[in-house]
Amino acid sequence: MARHCFVLVLVALLCLVGLLETSPGDADPVYRSCVEQCEKTGCVGGKCFQHCNFSADGNPVDGPWYLQEPLYIQWKQWDCRSDCRYHCMLYREEERQKLGQKPIKYHGKWPFKRVYGIQEPVSVALSALNLAVQFHGWVSFYILVNYKLPFRSNKKTYYEYTGLWNIYALFAMNAWFWSAVFHSRDVDLTEKLDYSSAVALLGYSLILSIIRAFSVRLEAVRVMVAAPLLAFVTTHILYLNFYKLDYGWNMKVCVAMGILQLLVWSIWAGVTHHPSRWKLWVVVLGGALAMLLEIYDFPPYWDLVDAHALWHAATIPLAYLWWSFVRADSEFRTSILIKKTK
Repeated sequence: MARHCFVLVLVALLCLVGLLETSPGDADPVYRSCVEQCEKTGCVGGKCFQHCNFSADGNPVDGPWYLQEPLYIQWKQWDCRSDCRYHCMLYREEERQKLGQKPIKYHGKWPFKRVYGIQEPVSVALSALNLAVQFHGWVSFYILVNYKLPFRSNKKTYYEYTGLWNIYALFAMNAWFWSAVFHSRDVDLTEKLDYSSAVALLGYSLILSIIRAFSVRLEAVRVMVAAPLLAFVTTHILYLNFYKLDYGWNMKVCVAMGILQLLVWSIWAGVTHHPSRWKLWVVVLGGALAMLLEIYDFPPYWDLVDAHALWHAATIPLAYLWWSFVRADSEFRTSILIKKTK
């Protein structure tokens, strides 16, 4: 069963690499002409907007400083070009719809409609829900090991992986926070923070999977396992942020780390007699099936809900079950260690 699960995940993840291609909307001559004209006039189809009175860096072109937008709008960095692209995209999609044509992507994204200036409101909401589930899972785990389960004589928890799961929670919550911010507004800074946070979470999750599956308890051995992976992940994050944001290379790195940790968990679930191993199977298989949404990648319904948003939705119950396994694992290991001390 572990082998079949691994093959499914491998196929799903590798197919994602093929999705990295130029968006067809970028080359559409009507769309390109609309953007060029809009940047000169500040209007699309009779609708004009204030941003085109200012340059991309926010400096006024033909007006005093007090005519600039307030800070609560400026932080999203909606400038003339981004507004022109957005309204030209909507204008072009309306024309295509009248001709019976299907939606296409523009600049790597489906044509979403903004809600209060938020680019992908459903993905933002679901990212926030994932963040809430991770927080709830961590708090419930923290209360269990620190207030409900017995302690050793040195006032430390019996569960050997308490600190590691606490750190995992921080990485997970950080990743979902920046996911919400990135889907709210896609700019260079939010993109890099989202990618970096996801890579950091994947890298740490791989380290944690190896330590838990192989029952690595000695600190020296843990350092030997973690050091090369931490060095690689840190170097990769620095490469993305300060040298080149290489989407293809980053995808390959994430795919490799994702496959490795799923393989580790799958094999361990197949050989262990852990009473909650079924939860591992559900999470691994559920994660593989959820990844199919990323491969299918259909246009958004009602201009709001696409396959990626549904993938975010699928990860919510999986995250809840994952933390349920972590709590069960802490109880299982604590009971075993207590029996050994008697």
